[in-house]
Amino acid sequence: MIKYPKALEALIDQFSSLPSVGRKTAERFAFYVYSKMPKERIELFSDSLVNLHQQLHSCSCCGNISEEDLCSICKDPERNHKQVLVVEQIKDLFTIENVNEYRGIYHVLGGAISFSKGIGIDDLNLSSLIRKVKNKEGDELILATNATLEGETTARYIKELLQDEPVKITRIAHGLPVGGDLSYADEMTVLKAFEGRREY
Repeated sequence: MIKYPKALEALIDQFSSLPSVGRKTAERFAFYVYSKMPKERIELFSDSLVNLHQQLHSCSCCGNISEEDLCSICKDPERNHKQVLVVEQIKDLFTIENVNEYRGIYHVLGGAISFSKGIGIDDLNLSSLIRKVKNKEGDELILATNATLEGETTARYIKELLQDEPVKITRIAHGLPVGGDLSYADEMTVLKAFEGRREY
């Protein structure tokens, strides 16, 4: 069986290591880079990957990505620094920001408790959140973890951990999506829709 040259095989391996990228897709990407991508674009692509780790790091306050010690949200004096919204991942933060309604600050956990995946309490960015609450830096903690078993477990753990602290703990409502058909909803979605109901 004929084998790809080592350089091409190495690139295929790198693409294959990305989430949701199988061997065939990785091969297609690698051949595209080799045969279609101009040298200048390859250099820009390579520089972007290197710069990602050289220029970005976690915000020391919330865990968001930043080019400085504090991210632009934590540095913004117009934000409500007493309201902290807790999310699992950085991409969740950007999703909420794009709605352009929330004006508080964030705390990124970096995941959710999942014993089946080997993710425990110590693997999450919890210590700075606990410190923030104990130092009375927040009046309200909004738990916005996902409506999954892992997200619910994480939210419940945080609530129990901080239940004796003088902070209001709320949970975002999860329920039926706009345009959703009630007959297609699962039991958990319907339950969350009832829990998140409000006066109409």
